[in-house]
Amino acid sequence: MNRKNKEVFIKYLFLLFALVSIIVLGLIVFSLFREGMPLFATVPFRDFLFGLEWYPTYDPPSFGIFPLIVGSLIVTAIATLISVPLGVLAAVYISEIAPQRVKGILKSVIELLAGLPSVVLGFFGMVIVAPWLQETFDLPTGLNIINASVILAIMAIPTISSISEDALYAVPREFKEASYALGATKFETIAKVIVPAALSGISTAIMLGMARAIGETMVVLMVAGGAAAIPESLFDSVRPMPASIAAEMGETPYRSAHYQALFATGIVLFVLTLAFNLIADYVSHKFKQTGSATL
Repeated sequence: MNRKNKEVFIKYLFLLFALVSIIVLGLIVFSLFREGMPLFATVPFRDFLFGLEWYPTYDPPSFGIFPLIVGSLIVTAIATLISVPLGVLAAVYISEIAPQRVKGILKSVIELLAGLPSVVLGFFGMVIVAPWLQETFDLPTGLNIINASVILAIMAIPTISSISEDALYAVPREFKEASYALGATKFETIAKVIVPAALSGISTAIMLGMARAIGETMVVLMVAGGAAAIPESLFDSVRPMPASIAAEMGETPYRSAHYQALFATGIVLFVLTLAFNLIADYVSHKFKQTGSATL
């Protein structure tokens, strides 16, 4: 096989891999909609999306997932508030400030943290964080929004830090040298040159971290408390959408209304995750030139 034929073969091989990914995703989406959409023949979409009661085993059942959506969004928002500063600042320190030896250690620790199974972090939240919260704040239970948010933040930090570090590392060296040549300090160079130039990648990292948090299952199943109600405080228990699907799918009769409601919940979760990824792509393109333009 000559060189030209090899290049053609590799080209079509990569095309095949890309098509396989698209086909698998399409089959997943098709399965979600095939199993979930029949619910709306008997339950109005508005009642499903904005209903305040999730009692799928009652007679008659109630399939309102609004408390599940609120639980997912609250937990994700608080986890983001915790993980974004820590992840971005960790990336800045590793990329621009840390000595080489410290940089290697910190990168290894963050990669190890990213590799921890979610069930292990869930056990940590149940065994360590929950009793501490319950005793410290005199709560009925330590399985609540704060617990779930902290554990989700721990899971999101490696994603945010790793992608942000790549974005910071990709800033041209000439930008830094020009800043130093103009008399800027290291802090000024980081704050006014490097970070703005890497804004596109950092924004993408934040959105992908949020997408990771909102789609996480085991952590919220283990430490969020499982209460399908709209919370009144940060110490209340909630049941995010992934936790509800994981907890109930195994005991649901095949293709019953409850079964279809769980798939419909999966559709909503899929749409939210897709929205986060589309926003990340939009932000990445919108601010691609912003960093250079502000220098």
